[in-house]
Amino acid sequence: MESAATPHKSELRKTPLNGLHRRLGAKMVNFGGWDMPVEYPSSGGLIAEHRAVRGSVGVFDVSHMGDIRIRSGGKPGGALAAVQHISMNDASKLAIGQAHYSAMLYPQGTFVDDVIVHRLSEDGFLLVINAGTREKDINWVRENTKSFDCVVEELSDAYTQLAIQGPQAVNLLQQLTDAELSTIKNYWFMPATVCGLKNTLIARTGYTGEDGFEIYVPSDVATSEKVWNQVMEAGREFAVVPCGLGCRNTLRLESKMALYGHEISEKINVWEAALDRYCKMEKGDFLGRAALEQARAAGLRRTLVGIEMIDRGIARDEYCCCNEAGDAIGVVTSGSPSPTLGKNIALAYVPPAYSTVGTVLYVEIRGRKCKALVVPTPFYKRPKKTALQQVS
Repeated sequence: MESAATPHKSELRKTPLNGLHRRLGAKMVNFGGWDMPVEYPSSGGLIAEHRAVRGSVGVFDVSHMGDIRIRSGGKPGGALAAVQHISMNDASKLAIGQAHYSAMLYPQGTFVDDVIVHRLSEDGFLLVINAGTREKDINWVRENTKSFDCVVEELSDAYTQLAIQGPQAVNLLQQLTDAELSTIKNYWFMPATVCGLKNTLIARTGYTGEDGFEIYVPSDVATSEKVWNQVMEAGREFAVVPCGLGCRNTLRLESKMALYGHEISEKINVWEAALDRYCKMEKGDFLGRAALEQARAAGLRRTLVGIEMIDRGIARDEYCCCNEAGDAIGVVTSGSPSPTLGKNIALAYVPPAYSTVGTVLYVEIRGRKCKALVVPTPFYKRPKKTALQQVS
């Protein structure tokens, strides 16, 4: 998600759950032009919310995310051709009811935005985009699909989107739906009845590195609050907590999930961001492909690595990385204490020569050269279920 220019406070957008967040005493911040909860003192704050998601379950309001539906304009194949043109993953491989991570690229192979592509039908797709890039993304999609037989619809304000995340998410949500959630695999989705609402979209997706679901319900305030309250009530036995953007960021950082404006941007290409596994060059032409071919042939000038601080200090966003001699070699893109690991971690762009695990480098923190170590990523991986847990 991109950090947008900060408008006047009176211009901040609000999700349908804004009033509820304020009644819960949430600490609110301007996030990309949206008035959003960063943490809930009643939950114990950021660290408590983070640990709840890792250990049990937490609920996020992510209704600020954008939604674009692309469907055929009449002739079969129009929507698929359009999606293939504007995104780097291979949408032809998606089954109906399946989703994947992808990105939309500029002709120079850098990022317009990263997206989740859902295949709704043989020739219908839903793209979930980031909040801070909504207008840019929608305009870009419309401009770059003009030559295809498809219809582009913005549905961003049609849904309230809740993310129910954590190892107990499946047990919480199962109480509220007629869907058999065990049949929904990771990055699959289905329509079902949730909280009495028919045709609610349930997707086994999220931005935390944990198991979980994202549900899409009508965006009127009354319905949105009713669903939120029923989710929280069903989660009482699992010690569910409301969660804000603060722990969403630390969770995604531990799991090495990219954040627009940080790890990916209009200045960073796919190879540098180490997202090549999602870029299907073999599928044929798409926007940015030619530039990526050239960039791959030229070789990397920088690459994204994970670092762990050895010396005391937190490597914050945009801090300079340097070598032992003090020469600037790179930059931190995201950094924070890790509540799960109890260490200070960060992601940074450095030259390939400094990217090997075990390499020592330094982060400049308030004029001090603080020692750090390149470590494997993701920093955190969700524990695999045992045979007993899978049966139960």
